[in-house]
Amino acid sequence: MRIDLHCHSTASDGTDTPAELVRNAAAAGLDVVALTDHDTTRGHAEAIAALPAGLTLVTGAELSCRIDGVSMHLLAYLFDPEEPALLAERELVRDDRVPRARGMVAKLNALGVPVTWEQVERIAAGGSVGRPHVATALVELGVVPTVGDAFTEEWLADGGRAHVKKHETDPFEAIRLIKGAGGVAVFAHPAAAKRGRTVPEPAIAEMAAAGLDGIEVDHMDHDAGARTRLRDLAKELDLLVTGSSDYHGSRKTVSLGAYTTDPEVYGEITRRATGAFPVPGAGGV
Repeated sequence: MRIDLHCHSTASDGTDTPAELVRNAAAAGLDVVALTDHDTTRGHAEAIAALPAGLTLVTGAELSCRIDGVSMHLLAYLFDPEEPALLAERELVRDDRVPRARGMVAKLNALGVPVTWEQVERIAAGGSVGRPHVATALVELGVVPTVGDAFTEEWLADGGRAHVKKHETDPFEAIRLIKGAGGVAVFAHPAAAKRGRTVPEPAIAEMAAAGLDGIEVDHMDHDAGARTRLRDLAKELDLLVTGSSDYHGSRKTVSLGAYTTDPEVYGEITRRATGAFPVPGAGGV
């Protein structure tokens, strides 16, 4: 089995619609794909309706968190999307995205960059707006050559000249909410140092004690040394080890299925989840 447990669609900052994502996942030879858009489940229904036969969909979301001043993301799998407490927190985070993005546009204008809110809205195309949409605007304007080049201190990285803080959930609260909604919590790309400061290992140990289920080890932003350290840490803390592409369509160079999760780990995730079940494809339209 080929299992990719971290992908994005146009419901947040990917460039594939949810329907295109599942069709492309099947074409890439995947058996299981997770749709984990940022702080939203808005793309799930479309993905399920289009799900090809032979492909299983894991519903989820990537939740924005912050601990001791460090931004981090938690992948929440197979939770009940209507559970009130987690739904309210997702909406709080999502609703803060628009004023945050507007603030980044204002800062860029002050720096002499002629980006407009209308341009960012067009790029987001109704999705949950975020920094990648602002970064894409900078690429369109020729300010930076790639989206990744916008995530520096010169521009949009944490602490950067055009960075604006947003509401982010305490990870211990997020873990509690995910578990309360019957879901499984996995720390996304914990050693992605090029994104900014990373969470120290003692804090990951505290999260494990609080119910964190796993850590994403095999990821494009982790070099070989980081993966080795994370595998050792996962073994020490009795955490599941996942791997995934963090696919964003054409917004990133990584392809679907570039990194995958062991079938036994996937099986354990489905056994732990009580909020929702994986959806087998029935030959969608």
